[in-house]
Amino acid sequence: MDYLQAIIIAIIEGLTEYLPVSSTGHMIIASSFFGIAGDDFTKLFTIVIQLGAILSVIVLYFKRFFQTVDFYLKLLVAFMPAVVLGLLLSDFIDSLLESPLTVAISLVIGGVILLKVDDYFGDSENTEISYATALKIGFFQCIAMIPGVSRSGASIVGGMSQKLSRKAAAEFSFFLAVPTMFGATAKKSFDYYKAGFELTGDQVNLLIIGNIVAFIVGTLAIKTFINYLSRHGFKVFGYYRIIAGLAVIIIHYFIHPLTII
Repeated sequence: MDYLQAIIIAIIEGLTEYLPVSSTGHMIIASSFFGIAGDDFTKLFTIVIQLGAILSVIVLYFKRFFQTVDFYLKLLVAFMPAVVLGLLLSDFIDSLLESPLTVAISLVIGGVILLKVDDYFGDSENTEISYATALKIGFFQCIAMIPGVSRSGASIVGGMSQKLSRKAAAEFSFFLAVPTMFGATAKKSFDYYKAGFELTGDQVNLLIIGNIVAFIVGTLAIKTFINYLSRHGFKVFGYYRIIAGLAVIIIHYFIHPLTII
């Protein structure tokens, strides 16, 4: 991985992490195009730069993190399904991460769902999140263990299915991203450490740059997304996912097979 590739992948992470389009899926596709997806450092890079995206939520919603204990207990309840299923299905999830075609199919299916979300759930004014609602959102988030589904998209739709407003569902999804992404990053980083993976000085610099870029772009993306979602809903993201997924399928089968092996 060179510096330009690192910056592009970090921009993709920051831009797509909080949009319902799947950041992991986009990074898999981008690294496959670059021909570096099979590299161990690339896999580590796409995980670690999530820390920059996490920081953007903490900075933007700094005051919201100084709430009652109830706020953190609800986050914990929503986080637990991902912990349990993530540990149980770790190897299976890793195998799915090696398939750009899986990402493409998930993009298309998710896109079709997003086209119907606004019509089906509408936009209520409810902003109250119960423990039961938090748990259900947590289970919805687990669907995003399939690459291309989108963690934010699944959890936001989960919130809307519980009659939350678009904005309230999106913001809870952002808050839930902090423990979820931090936990995933910590686990994968520790796995690489146990396997004896050592970073060079140049790779450390790439990680620093990647996190800075992901933080800056993520901050801008969150602000833009909340405003857009509150006013216009999900349909544009549904159309984008369908177009992107079909484009990857066409490229894979008719132009050049995408592989990370």
